[in-house]
Amino acid sequence: MLLFFTLGLLIHFVFFASIFDIYFTSPLVHGMTPQFTPLPPPARRLVLFVADGLRADTLYELDENGTSRAPFIRNIIMHEGSWGISHTRVPTESRPGHVALIAGFYEDVSAVAKGWKENPVEFDSLFNESKYTWSWGSPDILPMFAKGIDTNGHAHRPSSRDYKDNIKKVDDGVKEIVSMFNHFYGNDGKTTFIFTSDHGMTDWGSHGAGHPSETLTPLVTWGAGINYPQRVSAQQFDDSFLKEWRLENWKRLDVNQGILPVDYLNNTDLFKAESMFTNAVQILEQFKVKMTQKKEVTLPFLFTPFKLLSDSKQFNILRKARSYIKHRKFDEVVSLCKELIHLALKGLSYYHTYDRFFLGINVVIGFVGWISYASLLIIKSHSNLIKGVSKEVKKPSHLLPCSFVAIGILVAFFLLIQACPWTYYVYGLLPVPIWYAVLREFQVVQDLVTSLLTYPLSHFVGYLLVFTLGIEVLVLSFFYRYMLTAGLTAFAVWPFLTRLWTRAKVTSLSWAFFSVLLAVFPLMPVVGRKPDISLVMGAGLLVLLLSLCVVTSLMKRKDSFRKEELLVHLLQVLSTVLSMYVVYSTQSSLLRKQGLPLMNQIISWATLASSLFVPLLSSPAVFQRLFSILLSLMSTYLLLSTGYEAVFPLVLSCLMFVWINIEQETLQQSGVCCKQKLTSIQFSYNTDITQFRQLYLDDIRRAFFLVFFLVTAFFGTGNIASINSFDLASVYCFLTVFSPFMMGALMMWKILIPFVLVMCAFEAVQLTTQLSSKSLFLIVLVISDIMALHFFFLVKDYGSWLDIGTSISHYVIVMSMTIFLVFLNGLAQLLTTKKLRLCGKPKSHFM
Repeated sequence: MLLFFTLGLLIHFVFFASIFDIYFTSPLVHGMTPQFTPLPPPARRLVLFVADGLRADTLYELDENGTSRAPFIRNIIMHEGSWGISHTRVPTESRPGHVALIAGFYEDVSAVAKGWKENPVEFDSLFNESKYTWSWGSPDILPMFAKGIDTNGHAHRPSSRDYKDNIKKVDDGVKEIVSMFNHFYGNDGKTTFIFTSDHGMTDWGSHGAGHPSETLTPLVTWGAGINYPQRVSAQQFDDSFLKEWRLENWKRLDVNQGILPVDYLNNTDLFKAESMFTNAVQILEQFKVKMTQKKEVTLPFLFTPFKLLSDSKQFNILRKARSYIKHRKFDEVVSLCKELIHLALKGLSYYHTYDRFFLGINVVIGFVGWISYASLLIIKSHSNLIKGVSKEVKKPSHLLPCSFVAIGILVAFFLLIQACPWTYYVYGLLPVPIWYAVLREFQVVQDLVTSLLTYPLSHFVGYLLVFTLGIEVLVLSFFYRYMLTAGLTAFAVWPFLTRLWTRAKVTSLSWAFFSVLLAVFPLMPVVGRKPDISLVMGAGLLVLLLSLCVVTSLMKRKDSFRKEELLVHLLQVLSTVLSMYVVYSTQSSLLRKQGLPLMNQIISWATLASSLFVPLLSSPAVFQRLFSILLSLMSTYLLLSTGYEAVFPLVLSCLMFVWINIEQETLQQSGVCCKQKLTSIQFSYNTDITQFRQLYLDDIRRAFFLVFFLVTAFFGTGNIASINSFDLASVYCFLTVFSPFMMGALMMWKILIPFVLVMCAFEAVQLTTQLSSKSLFLIVLVISDIMALHFFFLVKDYGSWLDIGTSISHYVIVMSMTIFLVFLNGLAQLLTTKKLRLCGKPKSHFM
């Protein structure tokens, strides 16, 4: 089994790495002939101001007194230059925004693997094509920054006074630099100034996605070669910004990145036409180089050219454009060049993704083979499905291995003659040994088919449909959180469709109640919510009330409840009270601008540190230990909460307690084992392996429940795929100084707490149902790999950083689910089975 998991880990690593070869390779092309406009430029120098994280509306709007926050920029709009909104393209991050500004192309998607911080490949930009460049600002981005706006937006949010006051400082700085340039060059009228932003920011202080507050940035230009303000009586736009900003009478010129904004230029029509022609020819050169590169490494009879831009069509468009310039039909030139740019970009995308289908097919074949082999291993080694089928031992044939060796040689030769990269050999050859292993188990497949033929067809089709529906609900829940609500609602109905309702009415009703209650959370908002400390306080009071009920109930059982355990529970109750106090007092202190009190910070870190070992002091009895884990982790979770999410772990844990009971009822109903009270069952580190049983069909449901609850823990109150889903205010009880690594670690622990609660509960389910972890992992592996196959086709290499990053993280989450489960299982075993004693007595474990 160790060999199986090692090989499985290697195979999953290859499947994961494949998306970066298939979806995230660099589209940039090198080796083109540089193109130049034959006419002299109107300016000798360019000054570029980039205000990091500045929203268009915050700059252009007037304050409550009717005055501009940026009077100098406002004066430029009305008297000296042109203005508009720049519709930036997502991902709305600093580096991608600056790449578009200074290099003229959209961010290279292969930079996703470097976090948009490094250049994955070299490219030309405004800097290296200029004779001299001076730049100030962030060292990893280089162009001039207006320091402070982005930082204030993250810390205080764009609606804050700090963010808006910073705009005035930026405006004063721009005014000073413009005056300095004009004075130094003697007002020669040869300087062009551009003021813009790399991205905006949401109301809750984040950026990266495609919300208008993130993509709408200001663009103000003035100086040499730029049009003067144009007074107009009316303008037609889909928004109401002009009226809000009181700029209805000054012509607004919006810009989409990647298109030369000729309306901004104060020059001859000939200059505009020549500039557009040069732009189009340069992009066409990239298309030609990309086509040549692909043609050289593809067999002639397999090469399929891009038909929309053939050599003859290229020649005709260029000839017609030159003819229009000669006959002074400049508007027709601009229109024709835009058409050529559009076709050339489509052709570049076509050749960039030329091998995507071939690579995707290879990975899918490998995926299906691996899922088939894991399923056969479950049936062969961990179930009774083919136990009654007679098995004939046949002499192994040499035909099968020889056939697969021949297939491998043919695939390798095909890749060799096309000079493919070494990674192509991995993706092309990996399915060969996987399918060889599958076909070696052909006898198991035959026995399985024979066994299934004895089942009623309606039952088989029904089980298959339910399983398929369950997988689809899990996949859709990654995109639409309300699918979790639908799934939990179906869970609530489940006992009433079986005999559980007649056997255990109270348990069934409790299951339905808490399933419906948990189903409410995915319907609640993820981002943009305002902190509501009253909900955190309410969650704390519920924990205290529950503690009182449980401790009172346990104290009545004098035979099994010692003073030592009472002391532990009282300590945890005190910790909960302290957490509530810290949350409330920290919020009050921050509102008064007094910062984080030192004592609050000490209590917070002490609570976090103690939450992992205090449960080890409690009784190893299932109910007491699980309740102790809940109390300890809830104290920490309260400190990391800002609103309704504080109630989530509490409701989840209540459902987990009911789940343990209901699984006991299902096993007792099937006659597998007798029901025991949870207060009499104890966690034990050294579990007797002979007590494990073979898998039954119902165990697939148990594994599915586990996966579903883990996904609910992922997306119940947020989206783990995006930092947009988390509020930095949730870590303010621990620190307020911006520290990305520490803040990220704290938020990650907040995410992990619901997982730990689910896994600790499942430890109890395994114990009470005598289910082997090994067989469980194999079922989860199959479920997660089927989901991963879905997400493989849903990986995106376009759209926002949120879209791209989310699609990758979904794929990574399900690919690593089994490994993640091993880690969580180890942590859950540590929390449930280890026992520490305050008095130093020797520890003992028993069943």
